[in-house]
Amino acid sequence: MHLLNRLFLNIAVAALVLAPLGAQAGERPVSDITPRVVDLTQHLAHDVISFLGFGPDHANNPTDPQPVAEQAPIERPRAQIIPREIAPLPLTDLGAPPRLPAAVAAAPTVETPLHRLFCVEYARMRSGLAMFGDAKHWWERAKNIYARLPHPVEEAVMVFAGSKRLKRGHVAVVTDIVSPRQIIVNQANWQNKGEIDHAIPVLDVSPANDWSLVRVWDMRSGGFGAHVYAISGFIAKGMRTASRD
Repeated sequence: MHLLNRLFLNIAVAALVLAPLGAQAGERPVSDITPRVVDLTQHLAHDVISFLGFGPDHANNPTDPQPVAEQAPIERPRAQIIPREIAPLPLTDLGAPPRLPAAVAAAPTVETPLHRLFCVEYARMRSGLAMFGDAKHWWERAKNIYARLPHPVEEAVMVFAGSKRLKRGHVAVVTDIVSPRQIIVNQANWQNKGEIDHAIPVLDVSPANDWSLVRVWDMRSGGFGAHVYAISGFIAKGMRTASRD
């Protein structure tokens, strides 16, 4: 603000000096007036340049940000990371992947998905099999495409044959093999609510132990259901292990 007032004052003084120049040009030599005009012009130019921030005083311009003294970096204590060790599970047989023993197997649970799921939709996503249509047709349509097995293997899809009770059949994904007579499956819509049932036991009740007839765990009663269902077989992409025994 001080420089601005000074600028206006210099302009006013210049006007007063130059005003009588035209009237007195004939009386006073131009050589006497010229040094004053030059000096005033230079002084005025210095003030204008300094005000705009281009002159030698630019470094001291109070509008410039002042330098901040460097501060030593603040050392913060680092969080101590302690790696956790995962104890390896013992192998039940040579080459087989480690699995949890039956004694610590998860209890059956029900999951409510974001939208209603059908058994074929869930089995397709869970197993990766490119099978479509009603579940009862999967066994025939898998011929010459996937391995079709008479006994359960992990990650295989168990195909329920069509019946009066299961008009479109049913499919479930084998997640674990407990014994030659019992397996664990994940499935969807078994209760006709579009739900996902996890860790559901399935019991083979066929006389020859060929997995042609099964009973499925009933969530409401907490035991195997009374109904017996016919099984067409198991569809798998590859072989893993057929039994823990």
